Amino acid sequence: MSFRVCDSIPPVATFGLANYDDLLRGCTCRRAIKEGRIVHAHMIKCHIVTSVRLANRLLVMYVKGGSLEDARQVLDGMPQRDVISWTAMMSGYSQNGRSFEALEQLPRMLRTGQDHGRQIHSLAVKTNFDSHMFVGSSLLDMYSKAGEIKDARRVFNLLPHRDVVSCTAIISGYAQSGLDEEALEVFQQLHREGMECNYVTFVSLLTAVARLAALDFGRQVHGLVIRSELLSYVVLDNSLIDMYSKCGSLKHSRRVFDNMLERSVISWNTMLTGYSKHGLGREVVQLFKSMSREVKPNGVTFLAVLSGCSHGGLIDEGLDIFGYMVSDQRLKPEIGHYGCVIDLLGRAGRIEEALDVMKNMPYEPTSALWNSLLGACRLHAKISIGEFVAQKLLDIEPGNASNYVILSNIYAASGRWKDVARVRESMKLKKLTKEPGRSSIQLDKFMHIFFSSDRSHPQRKEIFDKITEVCERIKEAGYAPDLSCVLHDVDDEQKESILLGHSEKLAIAFGLMRSAGHESIRITKNLRICIDCHNFAKYVSDVYQREISLRDNSRFHLVAGGTCSCGDYW
Repeated sequence: MSFRVCDSIPPVATFGLANYDDLLRGCTCRRAIKEGRIVHAHMIKCHIVTSVRLANRLLVMYVKGGSLEDARQVLDGMPQRDVISWTAMMSGYSQNGRSFEALEQLPRMLRTGQDHGRQIHSLAVKTNFDSHMFVGSSLLDMYSKAGEIKDARRVFNLLPHRDVVSCTAIISGYAQSGLDEEALEVFQQLHREGMECNYVTFVSLLTAVARLAALDFGRQVHGLVIRSELLSYVVLDNSLIDMYSKCGSLKHSRRVFDNMLERSVISWNTMLTGYSKHGLGREVVQLFKSMSREVKPNGVTFLAVLSGCSHGGLIDEGLDIFGYMVSDQRLKPEIGHYGCVIDLLGRAGRIEEALDVMKNMPYEPTSALWNSLLGACRLHAKISIGEFVAQKLLDIEPGNASNYVILSNIYAASGRWKDVARVRESMKLKKLTKEPGRSSIQLDKFMHIFFSSDRSHPQRKEIFDKITEVCERIKEAGYAPDLSCVLHDVDDEQKESILLGHSEKLAIAFGLMRSAGHESIRITKNLRICIDCHNFAKYVSDVYQREISLRDNSRFHLVAGGTCSCGDYW
């Protein structure tokens, strides 16, 4: 039977998409490129909306007919592309001796964000492109962004040569996956092997350093940045400011900030956030005034400033700045700004006003806002409002153990032990467990982690002996354990024993044991520091003449000479 295509094909009303599919398949089988173009032209003339399947028919027809330019036009015109489309295009270039152009398609395909990554990787292996630097780096980047860091590492290990792009991609992959220690280890290994670094490498590295609060490592990275003689990159300076702030060294943050040749609004916001997290409300307000003379503040700016006012106890200043933002700057407050105002009022004990703001704002309150208010109720012993807020939270997040814990703490603080037992029993029935307190301290390039009443450390006996010694010395200076921090119905002796087992105390004792007398003790905790541990740190800093930097899940506490940067307001 003969095959013939004429230019008088009926319109789509009587000639369906399946018929076009049959015609294109016939043209492909017979390499009838001329007839195939007629079919394609008729589809365009009749405004046929091609499916991915039909577009792939056209693409394959042009590829097999040797018309790669036409195939490329079809591929570029596809609103959606699948792995078949890309594979056909790559095969066409490869079969026609245009290997470089075939090679170019793979990273382009990976950048389109397809869900067929492993299929693409398999194709790269079959075509021997997987070991090519350009393709390998793209595969590495794809796996990293998908969170498949083990696959990314396998690709990296198989690369015959590694450049700054591939090295940066694997470091970034670990950092983006939250594997910060692994990111630093990989960097150290590659640096020993002579890897080159660019500003993107350093930015990724500083992100990991900041989360670990590894100040010594951060200083080394900063030294490498200086020695590398990179051009001034604002984004790199911003990362340095952020790293130093999160490592508790604001003086270094400010030094980088002051030496910047050019500052973006992000630079100002990063410095403001640093001061805010350290509870230095006055410095936040002062820097904000300086910023307003140079660049226009944005929504992030006001979040940092309002948060700084909240942490610094600057109630009136915070409310004035919120009014300035709305009235003078004409910025519409987002839910985060309202959250700062609620937190500001809650910390100050103005719980009813905070609740009014929450009820009247043009947003549905989130669990984070209710949680902030619940924390304020606990701090100021507002039991009735606390019960109301807790019920709201339990309705929104019935599986969040921290909500039950805070409610239990509110009851315990007022001696309502039956209610405490009821809440804890409810947690048991729901099989909810509280996240254990955890503190870490980095010494001699090793991260030491302690849990409350931790007896797993190989030097546990020496650590508990040291805590006993420290406690005796600071008691002579006036320290008295705050037994209200123990929310268990036990006698005072047991309460004091429980307090001595808090993870941050274990880390402080270990720091005193293992570091020189002039060195700062830098600790990171996953939960909020309790009042007793805060007092403990203040007395230790005075008696032992040691600076203590303690970062909890909310903010920083820089303790020296018996006083804290937070002014005992947090």
